[in-house]
Amino acid sequence: MTEIVRFTCRSILAAAILLPGLASFLSSDASAATLEEIKARGYLIVATEDDYKPFEFMEDGKPVGFDNDLLAEFRKAVPFEIRQEVIPWTGLLAGVSTGKYDVAVTAAMITKERVKSLDFSMPIADSTHFYVKRKDDDTIKEIKDLSGKKVGVQAGSAQLEKLPELEAMLATTGGTLGEVVQYTSYPEAYQDLALKRLDFVINTIINLRSLAADKPDLFEVGFAVSGRTVPAWAVAKGNTELLEVINAFLAEQKKSGNLGKLQEKWLGQAFPDLPDTFTP
Repeated sequence: MTEIVRFTCRSILAAAILLPGLASFLSSDASAATLEEIKARGYLIVATEDDYKPFEFMEDGKPVGFDNDLLAEFRKAVPFEIRQEVIPWTGLLAGVSTGKYDVAVTAAMITKERVKSLDFSMPIADSTHFYVKRKDDDTIKEIKDLSGKKVGVQAGSAQLEKLPELEAMLATTGGTLGEVVQYTSYPEAYQDLALKRLDFVINTIINLRSLAADKPDLFEVGFAVSGRTVPAWAVAKGNTELLEVINAFLAEQKKSGNLGKLQEKWLGQAFPDLPDTFTP
């Protein structure tokens, strides 16, 4: 495979935050702030992505999208300030694993590699990977037609990590995975696809539906190229108490129905049957 890198429940929640017993820390990363340390300094630092529509993106200079709406609810639920940094994807998860940021409030896919350095919240959506092509490209009609063609993915993404699944699909038809081009952000990949520098791009079904809805005359979503994939928020490995606060918040949002409403608003559909935990 050739790779070219182009770097471009409120009561439960309150108890989790306020119980004195939460002073014991289980974090395996000494540089990651524990819940007790966050409470002591008075603020939580979250990182969100700058260009991952419809989950997080900038509009008129302000961060918007599914995760940003959910973050607004989280601000109301915790007794400390939340400071937000909007950054490119490539530095987001690494920043959380090393303690630069406390939480990745983003649609980070739960993968076998990532759970080595990060702990994930309950899933916030279902985002299995699909491919998108130019609508006028009649050479691609099904999975086998992707053989040997140039594909674009985001650098450091779960889509990149799960490419072997597509490779295995192609192998069953005698095909092979073509050249892989990595991008700092997906809009760059979509631009190259439109300019015929790529043959297809792989992303989550949610993101690709949003893309096709915005530009229906240009792009067309194809078929799934991976098994089930779910995104979640992330904290540093072992930061158990902080993760419990996040999960209590998300569970309350799910129970109240607000999570489903936000999913419908931004993602096009609700996901009422998401598991409380997910093992990749």
